[in-house]
Amino acid sequence: MAIVELRLIGTTDLHAHVAPYDYYRDGPDPSRGLAKAATLIAQARGEAANALVFDNGDLIQGSPLGDWAAQALGARRIGRHPMIEAMNAVGYDAATVGNHEFNYGLDLLDAALKGATFPFLCCNVFKADGASYFTPWTLIRRRVFDSDGVARDLSIGVIGVVTPQIVRWDMSHLAGRATTLGIVEAARVHVPACRAAGADLIVALCHAGVSKTGPSGADENAGLALAGVGGIDAIFVGHQHLLLPGDDFAGVPDVDAARGALSGVPAVMAGFWGGHIGVIDLTLETPGWRVAGAKASLRKVEPETPADPAVLAATQSSHEATLTYVRAPVGAIDERLTSYFAMIGDDACVRIVHDAQLWYARRLPLPDLPLLSASAPFKCGGRGGLTNYTQTPQGAVALRHIADLYVFPNGLRVVKASGAQIREWLERSASVFRRLDPDVTAPQPLLGPNFAAYDFDSLAGVTYRLDLTQPARYDDQGVVIAADARRVVDLAFEGRPIDEAASFLVVTNSYRASGGGHFPGCDGSSIVYEAPDSNFDALLQYVKSRPRVAVSPGGGWRFARWPAAVTATLLAPPRAAEVAPPPEVAVAPLGPGPNGFLLFRVTPK
Repeated sequence: MAIVELRLIGTTDLHAHVAPYDYYRDGPDPSRGLAKAATLIAQARGEAANALVFDNGDLIQGSPLGDWAAQALGARRIGRHPMIEAMNAVGYDAATVGNHEFNYGLDLLDAALKGATFPFLCCNVFKADGASYFTPWTLIRRRVFDSDGVARDLSIGVIGVVTPQIVRWDMSHLAGRATTLGIVEAARVHVPACRAAGADLIVALCHAGVSKTGPSGADENAGLALAGVGGIDAIFVGHQHLLLPGDDFAGVPDVDAARGALSGVPAVMAGFWGGHIGVIDLTLETPGWRVAGAKASLRKVEPETPADPAVLAATQSSHEATLTYVRAPVGAIDERLTSYFAMIGDDACVRIVHDAQLWYARRLPLPDLPLLSASAPFKCGGRGGLTNYTQTPQGAVALRHIADLYVFPNGLRVVKASGAQIREWLERSASVFRRLDPDVTAPQPLLGPNFAAYDFDSLAGVTYRLDLTQPARYDDQGVVIAADARRVVDLAFEGRPIDEAASFLVVTNSYRASGGGHFPGCDGSSIVYEAPDSNFDALLQYVKSRPRVAVSPGGGWRFARWPAAVTATLLAPPRAAEVAPPPEVAVAPLGPGPNGFLLFRVTPK
């Protein structure tokens, strides 16, 4: 029996981050970028005699570089997407697509993936005629050397899957052109087919995460269920922007968070933006190519990690063009906008988006119903770290500042909702917060370490309070977990309690309107208008339409008061101490928090 050591290296959720640069701040960021991750990839590859490199999707969207490239490709000003240029320079062996690959439409996606020197694989997306949209899987044949120095031929099967909810989230792009199958359902067909074609082992590139409520084949995060299909020897998961191995999945049944395994199958999730790479080392026994041992690990990009010069050179012109793009002046705003406290009050960073969405929608041919606006604060620290905040100066602003206020390329949508559905919408939104125990005097964090700020919608046009001493009515999958719980109190429209039987129109985005975030009543069926513009375009048009933008006054929502003995806390960067919080709350610094944050006490007024 001979031994072969095989190393599998992977990235995920790069989101068009190549250079170690934050285009929103217009300054270097040594914690991110494929150029820096490429150095770790080269080191990991150089340590192993037999190594393969993969990517797990969400490549072309997520930074101003991605937005610029989409425009440039659409206008045929460039021949190849900068992410593909960078990945070719790294030397990837295969990749799958992520849900954000579809944000710009299929034609742009097709153009973006052209020129790759490696295959893009996905077995659960289909054309309208039922044919696979992508190559479902491939066989990578390698001559490897065993422990005795004998050359052997190894056939590695690689299969790709993406969360099937893309057909809802990007309905306007995919309706009539593409369909999806559940991850598990598709894998049960294609894993055996890949084996039958000669695969000695199979690696799954799964652009989905790991459900913390148990495996489900149709789930958005079906990585654990995929591990149970059988016949898969290693899994790269992603989508959730979390880390495996690591504490992010501690305590989840059938997940070995310390060693990195899903139902016994070695697995990694390597964060986002190129801040980590994942490594799976397999020990194979042959004949038979049995997996005799496995080790999963992560390697982190450090500030001192050098950027790969070949990757930087391959994308230098795109980087410079993006800088020109984001620095273009577009207008002026009356006040400085920061999102340091956007999770604890009716913040101006969100209100300016509400103002723009309502301004845009009032010019549309809509039914004569009361008009509301839904939006969320997208950059509020959390797992994005100390730099993950919106910072827009008072006075003249550039395009990068507007992009910093609305970071996703969502299409603007208008949906119809009853007063009762408005209440449930806000209840689902309020589930982002932890419950405050009124009998506990020790500090209690308002938010968990991996909260999703983009799922904290506020609604402009109604007023309400959030009582966080109540348990959350919904979980993060939109499932009712406390039927008697009501965090939303004093919900009113035009100064009177909302009529739950009345009808309203809500301006929102395509992700939310089509089911993103699992909000009650938002499943695509309630859309009454699909705008030709994105929410970002509406905001940009709004700023350009006036000499100087004055953000509307706040007061739409606030926390209900909790007992004075309760110490509710929020993590924010130290510079937040220089900024006034929303008028509905008082904040006071308590001292240093983890990872460079400052801990603030939050008290409703």
